Amino acid sequence: MPGRVVDASVLGALIFGEPGAAEVVALLDEAEIYAPTLLPYELASIARKKISRYPEQIDALSQALALSSAMDIRLIEVNGLEVVHLALETGLTVYDASYLYVSRNLGMELITFDRRLREAASMGVL
Repeated sequence: MPGRVVDASVLGALIFGEPGAAEVVALLDEAEIYAPTLLPYELASIARKKISRYPEQIDALSQALALSSAMDIRLIEVNGLEVVHLALETGLTVYDASYLYVSRNLGMELITFDRRLREAASMGVL
C-alpha cells in the first residue's frame, strides 16, 4: 500500500465536501496517509472559519470535524529547527514546511492543493 503525505488543504476538501473532494478520494485510494502532528489543529481552524461563515451549518461542520479524528492518519512529529530552516529555504510558512519536512523524511509524495507548497515539493530543496 503506497504512503502519501497529505496537507490540510486536501483533507479539508475531503472532510468538508469542498470542490476537489472526488479528486482526493482518487488520490488517496488505498494509500497510507501521513501528516505532521499539526494537522488536527489546522483542520479545527478550517472548521472554525467555516462555522463563522456559515453558522447555520455548525452541526454538520462539527460532525465532519469529529469524523476526521476517526480517519487512519499517521501523525508524525517534526524537528522544529529543521522545519524552520526548510521554511527559510523555500519561503514557505513553518506550517507548510512541516508537511514538506514529513514528505521528504519519509520519502513520500506530498499531496496538496496549495500551489506554493506543491512547487516547493517538486523542487527538492534541502
